[in-house]
Amino acid sequence: METQLLDIAAIRDQFPVFRETLPNGSPVTFLDSGASAQKPQCVIDAEREVLETHYANAYRGVYQFGAQIDEELEASREAVRRLINADDSSEIIFTSGTTMSLNMIAFGWGGRHLKAGDEILLNHMEHHANIVPWQQVAERTGAVVRYLPLTADGRLDLQRLDEFITPKTKILSVTGMSNVLGTINPIPELSKRIHDVGGVFVVDAAQSVPHQVVDVIADQIDFLAFSGHKLYGPTGIGIMYGRSDLLEQTDPLLFGGHMIDRVYEDHSSWAEAPAKFEAGTLPIVQAIALKTAVEYVEGIGFEAMHGHEVSLTQSAHQRLMEFPGVTIYGPSIEHKGAILSFTMEGAHPEDLAQLLDRKGVFVRHGHHCTMPLHDLLGVSSTVRVSFGLYNNQDDIDRLVDALQFARHRLRLG
Repeated sequence: METQLLDIAAIRDQFPVFRETLPNGSPVTFLDSGASAQKPQCVIDAEREVLETHYANAYRGVYQFGAQIDEELEASREAVRRLINADDSSEIIFTSGTTMSLNMIAFGWGGRHLKAGDEILLNHMEHHANIVPWQQVAERTGAVVRYLPLTADGRLDLQRLDEFITPKTKILSVTGMSNVLGTINPIPELSKRIHDVGGVFVVDAAQSVPHQVVDVIADQIDFLAFSGHKLYGPTGIGIMYGRSDLLEQTDPLLFGGHMIDRVYEDHSSWAEAPAKFEAGTLPIVQAIALKTAVEYVEGIGFEAMHGHEVSLTQSAHQRLMEFPGVTIYGPSIEHKGAILSFTMEGAHPEDLAQLLDRKGVFVRHGHHCTMPLHDLLGVSSTVRVSFGLYNNQDDIDRLVDALQFARHRLRLG
């Protein structure tokens, strides 16, 4: 079936930031959606509406505002359930973001079940948020962190799975899509392999949820984490999904109001999920507006978004490779999402990013919270270009022009 073409001009008009011009008169060329995506007007309006018309605390009062907030939060939870095809909305936990979700999984499930000699399998492309919590849990439990090797082109070395996934492997935690290499990992195969040895499968979906269909049932994902702000939604809201039977076996990470069943002088008992994991006051406004973001991307369609992003990535890859001394990291286009990370010989990534900024082209530079990966690549930092559904070929043209400007200023020829 032919991929539906998106009306990118109409989409861009739905994002107020792209109606603005910078002080130097240039348009905004935003190529850092992998860090945080821009927000459509409908999401901005959804947040404003709650604050202006019926704000109240959640799950606290039976008065009209409180009841409406409760209903809207549960509608948002249901929208997320539908997005990832979870079995029940009680499996959807509101958190502050992917980092919090992964910590809750690592300490809540891993801290309770891991013991000395157990193995946690990661790999070098993981974000620090999917490495450091597991390191900490390993130190506390005596478990061992191992790293599945990568191939030369930045993919998981599936030929060595039998060597690294053994009966000792209790957890396999992997990114759905690398935030540096763009590598899209084979989630169904990994799920099958870890479940064959009785382990638990965790997916960091921060980068994959905004770009592709995620189905936790079909892919047999046990735990999943992602953030709203990368999905064109608000900041400060994230999701932890957990299979209901596993959530029963997971300890809460935060304690206090709303998450309790009964408090006695010497002990307490916890409410059922999701309340068990939602201590204190939720990011109420952001959680409600997340529903609007989910409905927005569903209305556009992941197939159409994917086709558009593939076209952009292919074009950018080809044009970047025309620059002398450019190295693009990661696999070939068919194995990666809408991310390109590169270096240019003779130019420090920070210098490149600053010079691109002068032309209104916004990219990210640095290690992107993936120091082990950059150590493996043999570079301290890279420049990252990451696309959203609102980017177009004009953005790539401006990127190329800005890189030519940077080369001239750095006297690279």
